[in-house]
Amino acid sequence: MVIKQIKQWFAARANAARWRPLSDWAAERGGQLRHARDGRGFVIDLPRTLPGLTRIEWGASQRSYIEGFELRMRCELKINPDMQMMVIERKLMERLESNVFEAYTDTLRTRVDTDTPEEMRWLVMFPKQSQIESKLVRQRFGAVGINRELIMAWLDKELSERLAQATQDVLIEGRPFVLLSLRGNVYLRTAMAEPALAEVQALTQVLDAASSSAQAVHQRLGDGGPWPTTTSVAWHSRPAEGDYNAPA
Repeated sequence: MVIKQIKQWFAARANAARWRPLSDWAAERGGQLRHARDGRGFVIDLPRTLPGLTRIEWGASQRSYIEGFELRMRCELKINPDMQMMVIERKLMERLESNVFEAYTDTLRTRVDTDTPEEMRWLVMFPKQSQIESKLVRQRFGAVGINRELIMAWLDKELSERLAQATQDVLIEGRPFVLLSLRGNVYLRTAMAEPALAEVQALTQVLDAASSSAQAVHQRLGDGGPWPTTTSVAWHSRPAEGDYNAPA
């Protein structure tokens, strides 16, 4: 026990210096960086930035399609929970589509229904949006959602520009990335072997644009809009899965 505590103390000391730029950046934005107990990750809460309360977490991957470590973000918006939309890196989309198709054609269909995360199920549940205005975004990402009109509205000029800009240095081709509007919040998830301030800042800008656009779409359509479909309600009524129902 003593040896373990000493190791954790040394790890905390090393990480304090290693993550100092991120800690200072969070403090400048009214937030705070907290270390994971095992010293292998951190959580940043930003209370006064973006359209809603934001949590940024870096640590071991919680998705099978991301190896090693990942960055997770969540912006709490309290928008209509049936605004179900996703932007996903194209190579990852193709790989997950293949995996889901294989699972649905074997004898484990019931297990797929209960164990598969939203970002995989949506690829077979929802229509794809192929008419993305930005050519670069269209080439590098896929988009699916409860209906095509919502996706087009969500992928407005600001969000498209942020995504296109991120492809130049952060969201390189083949890097797993998903951006979702789910259960009233907006989530971002991507592979990240080592946290870097510049990358976190760039991805925060993507989350900011996605959250602002989702709020705008919600306000235009109103709470009483014709959101649900039979399929979406059937899936949405099941208990929440993974960490989308818990802190990011």
